[in-house]
Amino acid sequence: MFAKKVFLIFFLFTCYKIQAQNNSSSLVILGIAQDGGSPQMGCDKSCCITLWENNLFENVTSIGLIDNIENRFFFIDASPDITKQYKMLKSYASNATLGGIALTHAHIGHYSGLLFFGKESLGAKNINVFSMPKMSLFLENNGPWSQLIQEGNIQINKLKNDSIQTLSKYISIKPILVPHRDEFSETVGYLIKGELKSALFLPDIDKWEKWDNKVEDFIENVDFAFIDGTFYNGNEIPHRNIDEIPHPFVVETLERFKKLKKRDKKKVYFIHLNHTNPLLKPDNRITKEIIKRGYNIARTGMKFEL
Repeated sequence: MFAKKVFLIFFLFTCYKIQAQNNSSSLVILGIAQDGGSPQMGCDKSCCITLWENNLFENVTSIGLIDNIENRFFFIDASPDITKQYKMLKSYASNATLGGIALTHAHIGHYSGLLFFGKESLGAKNINVFSMPKMSLFLENNGPWSQLIQEGNIQINKLKNDSIQTLSKYISIKPILVPHRDEFSETVGYLIKGELKSALFLPDIDKWEKWDNKVEDFIENVDFAFIDGTFYNGNEIPHRNIDEIPHPFVVETLERFKKLKKRDKKKVYFIHLNHTNPLLKPDNRITKEIIKRGYNIARTGMKFEL
């Protein structure tokens, strides 16, 4: 009888430990739109007009990381929709507190949400902001961002390229420099590691060919890859010079990835979608075709265990 009790206790403890490990951390998609959101300001075309009429708005791209053991959550990028995204993260982790924000670069959709941590809104105290050297200098030397630092709303933690930054016991990030329009800062993607799984978050890059690294190598070595899908093709914005806003078209990425193994294609989630991108609509013919080919489209609210 004693032996049976010991076995039962050991069995229950083992099951609890495995469950705890499987739920130690998670990643949540907080938005999938390009910096300008969807619908986008000034757009009265077919891609936006119905959205305006029905008040259907898509959050700007950001992801959340949750440590379920330490009860802390983190943002990767501070979008202009961070007020809603903060609420969303709290709904997944009601007892958790904000542990920090990691930034990719200085384009409006990726850092402007920092303003809401100032005295006019949350009035935060010493929130950790993880940023690369040029991004850090930009925040320190330009208002209104510098005021957030001076008032003690945020504190800067400088990152190094290709160096691991521990966020919590169960979550770490590694910034990876990528070529992009770097007017005010460098641009990075992040390798994110949980206790059991890993992810690549790379919402902005000029073209895959300009990068010294092969994106396929990263995809092969992670469990999830959230990558730049800004434009489906080059015909979406004929009124703009596409050379001024380069991104890898989804059609180019699909051609490049056609030799990827099936299991690696399943890891790919297109994110950071322009308001003109047909992939924003789940029932679109093109969306269905891409999913049929083995890829995925990120959707706000998706949750992945790390």
